[in-house]
Formats: sequence, structure tokens, C-alpha cells
Amino acid sequence: MKKKIYLIAMTMLLTVAAFNSNAATLGDKRDVYKEAAANMTKEQRVARCEEIKQRVEEIKAMDKSQLNKAEKKELKTELKELKSEAQAMGGGGIYLSVGAIIIIILVLILIL
Repeated sequence: MKKKIYLIAMTMLLTVAAFNSNAATLGDKRDVYKEAAANMTKEQRVARCEEIKQRVEEIKAMDKSQLNKAEKKELKTELKELKSEAQAMGGGGIYLSVGAIIIIILVLILIL
């Protein structure tokens, strides 16, 4: 009886560990990109953003029907890395929630 409970507990522990093992990999690269962007001048950041845009346009223009599964996966991971690097270069932006937009509209209606 104790052996079965022990096996069930170990199985659950290994399952949780297996699903959580890849959680930190994307954040690590994002930190590296942020550090690299902090060490660049504004002109270098603009030039790198242009390079990223050009590469994304090249990938979009490619004929992907001739690629095999591994090549498509490689392109997809490259696009994800380019996106995270571009976000680190750009600084983020402003995000408004739906509630904030409604409040802004109501304030504008009251003022006008």
C-alpha cells in the first residue's frame, strides 16, 4: 500500500517537473536582449531594428511550401527570437485595457 502511494507521488512529482522545465528559457533570452539594447546607442538600436524588419520581410516573402518540417520549425523559432529582440529594442509601448478606454470615453463625454 505504501509502495503504491510512493509510486503515485513520485509520478506526480516527475510530471510536474517535466512540464515546468522549459518555463525560464524565453525569459533568459529576453534579459540578454535587454542588456544588449542598453549597451547600444540610439543609432545602433535603429539600425538593428531595420535589420530585424528586413529579415522578417525576407521570411514572409519565402516560398515555405518547399521547406520540410524541421526548416519550418527553425524559421518559426527565428521569428520568435526576432520578435523578442525587437520588443527589447523598442521599449514596450503603452497598453490600455478596455476599462481604461471606457473611462477615457466617459471623461471626454463629460468634458465636451
